[in-house]
Amino acid sequence: MAHAHGSLAGKSILITGATSGIGEAAARVFTRRGARVVLVARREDRLKTLVDEIRSAGGQAVQAAGDVRDSEHMARAVALAAEAFGRLDAAFNNAGTVVDRSPLHLVDDSAFDTVMDTNVRGVWNCMRHEIGAMLTTGGGAIVNTSSVAGLVATSAGAPYIASKHAVIGLTKSAAVEYAAQGIRVNAIAPGLVRSEMTTDWYARYPQTKERSAARAPQARMAEPEEAAEAAAWLCSDEASFVTGATLSVDGGATTW
Repeated sequence: MAHAHGSLAGKSILITGATSGIGEAAARVFTRRGARVVLVARREDRLKTLVDEIRSAGGQAVQAAGDVRDSEHMARAVALAAEAFGRLDAAFNNAGTVVDRSPLHLVDDSAFDTVMDTNVRGVWNCMRHEIGAMLTTGGGAIVNTSSVAGLVATSAGAPYIASKHAVIGLTKSAAVEYAAQGIRVNAIAPGLVRSEMTTDWYARYPQTKERSAARAPQARMAEPEEAAEAAAWLCSDEASFVTGATLSVDGGATTW
């Protein structure tokens, strides 16, 4: 699985939300490209299975069971990257959640708090510790997962849309603040991607599936690997002059 000459060869990369969807795909894509990965997620059993799979295929991976909403968990995960691989070169802050699709005036406080806590505070917690580590080793690359809902209003609820817009704001501000110290910060904005989250969403709101797919010129759902490949490129030295950008991975959905 690991290639000595891959675009991420030898890089130590932390991935959050690693046990499903884009994060799980990224664990495989990144290690295929030569990265050594620290995988972070709440489901410890699934983490262990994925780490074992990567190792048995010749890749290097360690697990850090944790919740991005907990700053201490992320401090430990970042410390593990240095402990296991000597440094942290890149991070893919991908963990996210979505809540029921309700009109704004009917969304209760707990639903708003859940989404903002994971999608915004979670990215904030990750970046604070990752940037601290990268400053000690001369730079790095960070990729945050936003969404087409970070660019336009979609069929998702207002808290989710607000949270994903906020991720782009955090991405831009960090890119500006740390450019001179050699840290690049970018975001991906995936459209429809096959995952547990989207499967569950469409089971609850079947009418949104057809509308969402029809919106994209490619008129299909992406495989999680397609979004993971975009993140891999942004983490690589091939994207050396790209910072503060949001790369849409949406089959053209936000172009019209």
